[in-house]
Amino acid sequence: MVNQFEWDRMMAQELYHPFRVGGESWDKVHEAQKAFNASDFWRDRTALDNLRQCFKRAPEDMVLTAPVYFDHGNRISFGKHFYANTGLTILDENEVTFGDNVFLAPHVSIYTAGHPIDAAVRNLEYEYAKPVSIGNDVWIGGNVVINPGVTIGNNVVIGSGSVVTKDIPDDCIAAGNPCRVIRPITDKDKENWQAQLADYERKRQNFDDNQK
Repeated sequence: MVNQFEWDRMMAQELYHPFRVGGESWDKVHEAQKAFNASDFWRDRTALDNLRQCFKRAPEDMVLTAPVYFDHGNRISFGKHFYANTGLTILDENEVTFGDNVFLAPHVSIYTAGHPIDAAVRNLEYEYAKPVSIGNDVWIGGNVVINPGVTIGNNVVIGSGSVVTKDIPDDCIAAGNPCRVIRPITDKDKENWQAQLADYERKRQNFDDNQK
């Protein structure tokens, strides 16, 4: 049973006690992710489909690569065409929201929970939780850490090894510790990659024709 006082404080980003919140989400998602992590997920989607039922929103076309770890699951909303490589960790004490077409490289960690700087309060096991939001068309590199309260905009690339502590705006490449904007994504980038795609498609067609 959920302790409404602790739940309301948690979702309001105020100090709360995590072991008093209650509810069934912890057991449910941990059983489901244990089964998924031990499954032949690349052959059989059954365990993934069962895990999907633990999330707030999880489209059928999402792809997860084991192992994964979620604290609760029911505070995570995945957009369409979501892909996560191995080692995804999400501590979803508060809401975590993904837009469409989000790609995560290996070992991305997303944290909504934080702890008091004052040791005396921290040692009493109190914490706070702030939501994380990630927009559409985002690629996040390997070993990236996203901290509580961060919003990442649309059409963003986050470089490998970054620690994201502040919001990242739309249409940019960002990297570093702490993560910062390196440069905007431009029409020249689009033209370059569209040309490479056209070259691939032309050569692939020629290859296929030669195999006939």
